[in-house]
Amino acid sequence: MALARLARTGLRRSGGAIGNRANEREMCFEGVSTHKYSSPCVEGNLLFLSSMRKTDQMNFWSRGIKTTPQYQFAQAERIVEESDSEYESPRYPSLEATKPGEKPRVVVLGTGWAACRFLKGLDTKIYDVVCISPRNHMVFTPLLASTCVGTLEFRSVAEPVSQIQSALAKDPNSYFYLASCCGIDTDKHEVYCETVGNVGLPYEPYRFKVAYDKLVIAAGAEPLTFGINGVKEHAFFLREVNHAQEIRKKLLLNLMLSENPGISEEEKERLLHCVVIGGGPTGVEFSGELSDFIMRDVKDRYSHVKNYIRVTLIEANEILSSFDVGLRQYATKHLTKCGVRLVRGVVKEVHPKKLVLSDGSEVPYGLLVWSTGVGPSEFVKSLNLPKSQGGRIGIDEWLRVPCVEDVFAVGDCAGFLEQTGRPVLPALAQVAEREGKYLVELFNKIGKQNAGRAFSAKDVPLGEPFVYKHLGSMASVGRYKALVDLRQSKDAKGVSHAGFVSWLIWRSAYLTRVVSWRNRFYVAVNWATTLVFGRDNSRIG
Repeated sequence: MALARLARTGLRRSGGAIGNRANEREMCFEGVSTHKYSSPCVEGNLLFLSSMRKTDQMNFWSRGIKTTPQYQFAQAERIVEESDSEYESPRYPSLEATKPGEKPRVVVLGTGWAACRFLKGLDTKIYDVVCISPRNHMVFTPLLASTCVGTLEFRSVAEPVSQIQSALAKDPNSYFYLASCCGIDTDKHEVYCETVGNVGLPYEPYRFKVAYDKLVIAAGAEPLTFGINGVKEHAFFLREVNHAQEIRKKLLLNLMLSENPGISEEEKERLLHCVVIGGGPTGVEFSGELSDFIMRDVKDRYSHVKNYIRVTLIEANEILSSFDVGLRQYATKHLTKCGVRLVRGVVKEVHPKKLVLSDGSEVPYGLLVWSTGVGPSEFVKSLNLPKSQGGRIGIDEWLRVPCVEDVFAVGDCAGFLEQTGRPVLPALAQVAEREGKYLVELFNKIGKQNAGRAFSAKDVPLGEPFVYKHLGSMASVGRYKALVDLRQSKDAKGVSHAGFVSWLIWRSAYLTRVVSWRNRFYVAVNWATTLVFGRDNSRIG
């Protein structure tokens, strides 16, 4: 019995990788270990598969998910005590692999710029598509800062993914799953998912698996905190609609609390001190929107405390470092004129009511917004896939992940491997959108050549590799002023302009880039309403 269990243990821990070696992609970059990136159970990526606890049977059926006796998984990092049940065959809700005669299935992880551009263009006559994401909408991030102060309503920047790709709602074998991916088995062509939050399902957390023919990882990135103590606990980020909602509620709450009797002068100054960390486009645009809100709306509607509210922008180097020097100087002068205090410094630690800079100086705050760029998420870090500089998923010139079959990565979570000789592209919306557009054209092309199924695109010519050409950068700085930089790179020459005309270009460009006509109408109406009646300062929730 003991010998049999030992043999079963050895077989299970081998992950069945040997039998699948023949299916791996021959094209692997030098120095990338095939074994390292193809084994499904390396370094705990799918450790939870061997940590299952069998639970009572559950009657469940949902749009093609196969129902079997249910198992509740332990956390991926937990190692539970071994028992006989550990060696039983794992059975749990799943969307099984496609069968002959069915369309090949593309699984997309994420609903960001790259994922939604891919979904929008995918030919659903060739493919079935499954989208898995913890949110059911795309966020139009360039206009997100405007929602924090009531210039735009939140629904104006949120585009439901089922309206971007209608097959997710209508086609019988295409689905959207509100869940997070927590593991990928590249040998078995399966992704393992966990539903979002405690939502009252019979088993919490509820987990399932989805088989794929082609996998597109577009899981995005997370805000960089550089390991500074207190940032995650006390600062607000500006990446999602719920982030903007929380910032707006906190801002209006501080304005109303500061008018209460008995509040000291010092406490009023702290409550109404808005600090923005990071001088990139997001930080500058939020600072500009905030200064507009203060100058036009706060002084009229909160006249008792209008002289206390102020904005400080802290940046370690120069603001808008990727823009032309003349535009940077213009932005600095304009923000200063609008009442934004610019401070050069590095944050050392963050406390509930103050932050400490590296020179020892303390900055009290009532609202702290953190916008210092993005880095790889914990999910991306956990994947046993090749990594590029900065920890992103490594890709080749055709956006494929080397050494694993049928896996592609796009957007902020992906970067060119050093062996390609290409630089890692910046985490910009236009980069992600262009990658999504290229990849969907590639998928439609190979699908028409009957290469959409798993392991079928090995010898199919893919055509020209992906080439990114920068179309320029834009940023609003408040008070009907904006910057337009049409240079293709930081060191190249090109057209750059600042002022009111640039502001009109900025608004026109983004209005045309909003995904649906419905949201374009919302944005245009919100802008017109704000211009005539001012911003909405209702605090709801």
